[in-house]
Parts: sequence; C-alpha cells; structure tokens
Amino acid sequence: MSAAEQLRLDVGVAQTSGVREVDLVDAMIAACGGDARSAVRELMLDADFLRDQLFIASQLMSQGYSRGWRPKYERLS
Repeated sequence: MSAAEQLRLDVGVAQTSGVREVDLVDAMIAACGGDARSAVRELMLDADFLRDQLFIASQLMSQGYSRGWRPKYERLS
C-alpha cells in the first residue's frame, strides 16, 4: 500500500444549505469496515504514533528555533 493510500480517508460530503459537511465519525467507522471498536483502536494507535513523533521533533528542535515554544502532549480542555 502506498503512502497516499494509507493517508486517504474516503469521506462522503453532504450538501446542506450551500455548506459542505463531512461526518468524519461515519467516515472513520466506514474505513474500518463498520467496526466502531476497530475505529477507536486505530485512532488510539494514531494518537500514540503522533505523540511519539511530536516528542522526537521537540527533542530535535532548538529553543531558539521555536522561540521558547514547547509542545503540549495532552489536550487541555
């Protein structure tokens, strides 16, 4: 599978009052063959992978380059 195929998520676009709306939840579940547990598992694996990538990037990035900014690894809400 190519990198483009791995990144592609086919989403249906509904047209309502001139605004395009995409239901990403339905698209993610559909991409996992209709299995909601599999969709959640994949999203958790993606989040873990991205957290690791953010950590690696933050270790390689100098303080001067980022002007003191440091990433947050968890969402604060």
